[in-house]
Amino acid sequence: MPKAKQVDTAKNEQALMTELWDPRLANDPLAFVMFVFPWGKPGTPLEKHKGPRKWQREILAEIKEHIAVQGNNELTGKPLEMLREAVASGRGIGKSALVAWIVLWMLSTRLGSTVIVTANTEAQLTSRTWAELAKWHTMAINEHWFDRTAMSLRPAEWFASLIEKQIKVSIGYYYAQAQLWSEEKPDAFAGVHNPAGVVVVFDEGSGIPQPIWTVTSGFFTEPVIDRYWFAFSNPRNNTGAFFECFHGPGREFWRRRSIDSREVEGTDPSVYQQIIAEHGEDSDEARVEVYGQFPNAGARQFIPMDFILGARQRELTPDGGASLVMGCDVARYGEDASVIRFRKGRDARSVAPRRFHGISTMEFADRIAEAANEVNPDAIVVDENGVGGGVVDRLRQMGFRVHGINSQGSPRDKTKYLNLRAELYDKLKDFLRIGCIDASEYLAVDLKNPEYEYSGARGLLQIESKDKMKSRGLASPNDADALMLTLAVNPARHDLKASRHRRVGAVATGVDYAILGTLT
Repeated sequence: MPKAKQVDTAKNEQALMTELWDPRLANDPLAFVMFVFPWGKPGTPLEKHKGPRKWQREILAEIKEHIAVQGNNELTGKPLEMLREAVASGRGIGKSALVAWIVLWMLSTRLGSTVIVTANTEAQLTSRTWAELAKWHTMAINEHWFDRTAMSLRPAEWFASLIEKQIKVSIGYYYAQAQLWSEEKPDAFAGVHNPAGVVVVFDEGSGIPQPIWTVTSGFFTEPVIDRYWFAFSNPRNNTGAFFECFHGPGREFWRRRSIDSREVEGTDPSVYQQIIAEHGEDSDEARVEVYGQFPNAGARQFIPMDFILGARQRELTPDGGASLVMGCDVARYGEDASVIRFRKGRDARSVAPRRFHGISTMEFADRIAEAANEVNPDAIVVDENGVGGGVVDRLRQMGFRVHGINSQGSPRDKTKYLNLRAELYDKLKDFLRIGCIDASEYLAVDLKNPEYEYSGARGLLQIESKDKMKSRGLASPNDADALMLTLAVNPARHDLKASRHRRVGAVATGVDYAILGTLT
């Protein structure tokens, strides 16, 4: 190459680096995306496109905001927080394109950083997510900075040498990697601890199991500004770690958004209308594939999510005449909680539940006694199956009238249910149609997790046991079972007791009870 051309090339390259590393672009992913790709340029795949879609712009803007806020925290000595973003959407909104932009922005502006991309299946990861990255890498103005393989994107040899020798940046962990996972060996997914910054992307995260999410949290132990965890998915499952980003106890750590495909510019409305027409407006297919909402129920989920959300959001109408029932579920495993829940007619919200970890059955009996003395319930119900029998015995020794319920025992209706647990869960499901519950995520998760089946030749309803749920990696549904137990008994209403008392008095004195009743 002639020396003059080499000089021109070097100047052009220096100008490009200066432009891309200027904070104006480096700290603004949207500005970076608009600069790096040939939007609207004739003869390119983007000649008819002016830029990212609205929802994509919003997420890129959130990254810019995060950088600004955390940069200020760093200057003032405040703790640095990471950015977690979960996006549930219908199909075809451009998730993979956004993933590609984030990967290229991170590697181009955070020299030495690491990006890990994974998906629900190897096919999704290699033939869709990584293929989309290849398309955008090819169009990038700084394509020549990086060499791409079927599973990685790394700095080209000349670029790696430049930043290592002249800028003094370590390139040992400087790459983007398409990483596979194994649920049986989650530790094999463990990543790096990189002070230069880390991005992890879960594509179709609804299909990635909990152990991989747990291991991934270890990627972000370095307290630096550039820590990003993005989870994108069609919300196909209403259980699992992706669902928990929206409805679990840790949801406050995630920025969450649900995107209806029909509201995204550049999509074909007829495709989504066909899905709705074929399956119905209220179908789970429409919820997942179009509206970006989680299904009401999994294939074998007994209590639909809309029942749970309805009971959480329903306006409470006080019922002073209803009896107050305490349901007490005893923990069977060390990590489980022993739970007390209360129900007064349709109200399972007003009296706060009580949860206890790491206490013995005798200590739990004492906590039940304390609660009973405090709220004066009309009935105390304890599941006496297994370790619960000792709690029942202790409470009776203390002078309390206790209903010991064996949830594995015979149901009242032997033609429909395998055991009492199935019968009571069916009553619980009916209660959620009309009742009110608190906003506890423990309760919501416990209510939605158990699955059902029909057992034997008679097709009796059976609810999944706690042991089977444990084998699926799910927590024991102690909160749900405690609420279920409140439906095992039906004490007389207080107003009925009073009316019977008034009626006896009225007959004795010759007073017309019907007239008396209209006055009370």
